[in-house]
Amino acid sequence: MTTPASQVRLLIVDDHPLMREGIAAVVQHQSDMCVVGEAANGAEAVERHAELQPDVTLMDLQMPRMDGLQAMQRIRQRTPHARMLVLTTYRGDIQAWRALKEGATGYLVKTTVRTSLVDAIRMVHGGGRWVPSDIAVEIARHAGDEMLTDREVEVVRYIALGHSNREVGALLSVTEDTIKARMKSILLKLNARDRTHAVTIALQRGLLQL
Repeated sequence: MTTPASQVRLLIVDDHPLMREGIAAVVQHQSDMCVVGEAANGAEAVERHAELQPDVTLMDLQMPRMDGLQAMQRIRQRTPHARMLVLTTYRGDIQAWRALKEGATGYLVKTTVRTSLVDAIRMVHGGGRWVPSDIAVEIARHAGDEMLTDREVEVVRYIALGHSNREVGALLSVTEDTIKARMKSILLKLNARDRTHAVTIALQRGLLQL
């Protein structure tokens, strides 16, 4: 299928067919953009991007087989200047920071697709960045914070599922004292009062998805 040279060619990547349909429905009313392809997971996105070479890729983060962050890494290895606009349900600054670090040029929460998608696509295609102001403020506010290690994130995830320190230690094959030490580090890094507060913060900031 050929498209007018003036149109922005879009690849939609999302594991939910209804979401892809909804995005396409918003786009079809715009004379300056069109959908040239779709993908249902990250691995498929990498293949479709190489095949279609879209102007802008709309990328979900949470998908089977390969997530959006991994897909962006692979795509940018082949096409360093690829323009990608992340679409996600998560407002957390950590998810946004990770996406931007991996090369996303825009970050859009799915609940704002109908009101902001078209403007975001035009901004990203034009070489700019699109990050909601509230998320940008949170990224800036936590810019100097020390990040949790992968092991610490594991601990928070098990705590969120209701496990005690002793149970988490058994699950991770370490001592209870080791978990207590990690919890102290987690509380300090997240500026949390206690375990429950740490889980709440981790969820709010997009560090944890349950």
